[in-house]
Amino acid sequence: MNIEILHSLIMVVTISLAFIFPKTPLVQYDLQIIALLFIILFVTKKFFRPSRLIESIIFTLVILMIINTTGGSASPFFFLIYFLLFSISLILEPVISIVTTLACVIFFMIFLPQQQSINTLLPIFALVFLTPFALFMGKEHIKNEILKNKNQNLKKDTFLFHSLVIKNHINNIKKSIDNFMGDHELADIKRSTSEIEKLLEKFDEIENKST
Repeated sequence: MNIEILHSLIMVVTISLAFIFPKTPLVQYDLQIIALLFIILFVTKKFFRPSRLIESIIFTLVILMIINTTGGSASPFFFLIYFLLFSISLILEPVISIVTTLACVIFFMIFLPQQQSINTLLPIFALVFLTPFALFMGKEHIKNEILKNKNQNLKKDTFLFHSLVIKNHINNIKKSIDNFMGDHELADIKRSTSEIEKLLEKFDEIENKST
């Protein structure tokens, strides 16, 4: 199964659980459950390396549980969902922000109390207009990560190449010193030293350009 489809399905299930939660008896323990989720996230980040998916699940559950237990679309904490959409596009694949937005809108409409005013519906539909920005930020983040990795790999390859070449020149200098007989060996030492200096200068130029 495609990783994006898998993540999308998991996020939809996560969002549905966050909307169902206020309808269950567990809602009376909402603060304790939210605190437990924070503790789990903190412990896993402290002692392990949690996957981005796990971070996204916990982050989504916490924010939507806070919103849905404090009034839903009329919650004073509704603005937190904007941070959720942008963070999901950066943590997971950018397209997941679209799935998250659509799922949130659908579930908000399903669980919306009857006879709500237009002012209650506006924040919900406003989520749709934020999705393109979240998608754009996610794609730009991926481009920057790819470019960063390319620069790091280039620096490693350049450093390795220069190290090998410089090592070869140093070996030549050592041989010339060990077999020093006169001007010929001295010329070889000068030539190798000059090559090392040029390589170091080129390496500095590449490093400065990459930074």
